[in-house]
Amino acid sequence: MNDALSGLSRRGWVFVTIGAGTLLAAVLAGERDLLRAGILLLLIPLISLVVALRSRVRLSATRHVEPPRVGVGEPATVHLEISNRARIPTGVLLVEDGIPFTLGTRPRFVLDHVWSRFRRDVTYTVRPVVRGKYDVGPLTVRVTDPFGMVELNRAFSDVGTLIVTPQVHRLPPVRLVGEWSGSGESRPRAIASAGDEDATIRAYRTGDDMRRVHWRATAHHGDLMVRREEQPWQSRASVLLDTRAAGHAGEGVDSSLEWAVSAAASVGVHLSERGYAVRLATDHGAAVSASWHDAAAGSADARVSLLDALAVVTPQRDASVGRWPDLLAGAESATGLLVAVIGHLDEQEAHIVAGMRHGSTSALAVVLDTMSWTSMAGSEREQVRLTRTVQALTSAGWTVITARRGDHVTGLWERLGLQVPAPGETVTDQATEGAA
Repeated sequence: MNDALSGLSRRGWVFVTIGAGTLLAAVLAGERDLLRAGILLLLIPLISLVVALRSRVRLSATRHVEPPRVGVGEPATVHLEISNRARIPTGVLLVEDGIPFTLGTRPRFVLDHVWSRFRRDVTYTVRPVVRGKYDVGPLTVRVTDPFGMVELNRAFSDVGTLIVTPQVHRLPPVRLVGEWSGSGESRPRAIASAGDEDATIRAYRTGDDMRRVHWRATAHHGDLMVRREEQPWQSRASVLLDTRAAGHAGEGVDSSLEWAVSAAASVGVHLSERGYAVRLATDHGAAVSASWHDAAAGSADARVSLLDALAVVTPQRDASVGRWPDLLAGAESATGLLVAVIGHLDEQEAHIVAGMRHGSTSALAVVLDTMSWTSMAGSEREQVRLTRTVQALTSAGWTVITARRGDHVTGLWERLGLQVPAPGETVTDQATEGAA
């Protein structure tokens, strides 16, 4: 009973209260006409409630978000198709679509005289200001009666998805040093031209073309063996993103973490467009994506998978710099070019990161002056710590540049490229030449 009465609107409760009071006054005064008026006032909202509860609102709604993936600040359009599947008309309906507050205010539409076989297309635009993966919906229908006595809410289960990727800046082409490796099975090995006897072979894997089966080797080993075909040469790069909550400062979209995510996205897309197979690694114990974002399979697909991974990156309170070397360990993670976007580091953490230089042909670091995102900007103690961090990385062979609040990624990347040693040149050689 209480659940049913909860459907009464404020106007309905006013009528119930006045009707009940009138009935009580009529009984006490013995006025029969006043009693009739009280009964009428009480019956109007109750009858409206019964009719609304028994009404069968059979609406169907389909949703389409176009495009399903946008960058921060870019508009996306939500298309709704609402139709009435009931054979009888429905009264006034108030339709509201549930969206997160970061996408704007919830859109509302009034549908009046929803007749049988009614159909209406509704569109609205959202302009997200924060990256992430958002659920658009569900659609809520508020059923009202002609007198405004009753309001009943009924929700649909259909929910759309909108992915908001971080802001990507166009980076200028700069000189980079990377390691060329096979995009297929381990290192590239050419099939010998002397004949089948000299062909490089390996065990059969599910999905291999049967035309590649090496029958003589299969008979020798007792298992299916296939020829290992020559793989194209391709450059690889790892982008290490610091997502430690303790390593960043600031709040919301104006935090150093958001700047770092945008920088990592810009670098990743830039390298992917240059033909690199890019791997994104974060410091929460595992890679955001275990697979390489390989431009050889199509640069558009590589960018999409990379940006989708960055869209859902969040600050990690239990992260540790001590786990970073494990992210880049193993044959599958080995890379010639390493680009790291790093937040606040103490002396011990700086030495751990410095040791990650080994195993990569070139290591570039963008070290954030996180204090510039706070009111402590310019602190002498923090500047000394930042200087020591840069020195520790530079001494280990890293090419380092410092980023502060307000710096643009494009300019920093260009300056970072100018500091990259030429092939055969070391950081020590550069330092000696500059001193001379």
